[in-house]
Amino acid sequence: MKLLKILVCFVLCAVFGCAARAIAEEPANNSGWKSLFDGKTLDGWHKVGDGNWVVENGAIYGKTDKLAELDGLLLSDKKYKNLKVRFKFKSLEGNSGFYIRGYVLPPNKANGLQIEIDPRNDTGGIYESYKRNWISKPTPELVKECYKLDQWNEMLITANAGDVVVELNGTKTAELKNDPVQKAGHFILQMHNHHKVLVMFKDIKVLELP
Repeated sequence: MKLLKILVCFVLCAVFGCAARAIAEEPANNSGWKSLFDGKTLDGWHKVGDGNWVVENGAIYGKTDKLAELDGLLLSDKKYKNLKVRFKFKSLEGNSGFYIRGYVLPPNKANGLQIEIDPRNDTGGIYESYKRNWISKPTPELVKECYKLDQWNEMLITANAGDVVVELNGTKTAELKNDPVQKAGHFILQMHNHHKVLVMFKDIKVLELP
């Protein structure tokens, strides 16, 4: 009986000890995240190309009601290299994307790693415009399993040196290893040209990695 009590005490101490450590570590794990969108203005961002970027209902709306000739781009003022970025998005019409380490060649050619956002195909894949094209493409079955059509979805992108991982609603959808292109660049929100587009972004936060 005495041995049983000792074992119970040991297990309880281990459980509560782990819980205490998790609680203690949580603020440290979240302390470096910075918001890139205040929910009211486009401060910290600038526009390139066609399309209309506005703030409504606490979100950034990308809208085109015509088949625009140029992509509509919204760039972060600051550049980032090694990072974690998380955000919520809702795509109702057309083709969109979220670039990391991006840059623009005139008049509106967004270059860099684009994380695909499309209500029909390939959301969560990695695509490099004007260069390697598809780098890592999720299967239709995986997208159907983790993507919530016409609802808010959450994406987490980790880019650390040459390794890039994309997670959609907690499921890994794409991965790139040992990428030789590791220059700092902008975050870019995209509205694809020749599409009618309605896409929304909110809760954009970044954690810079050493």
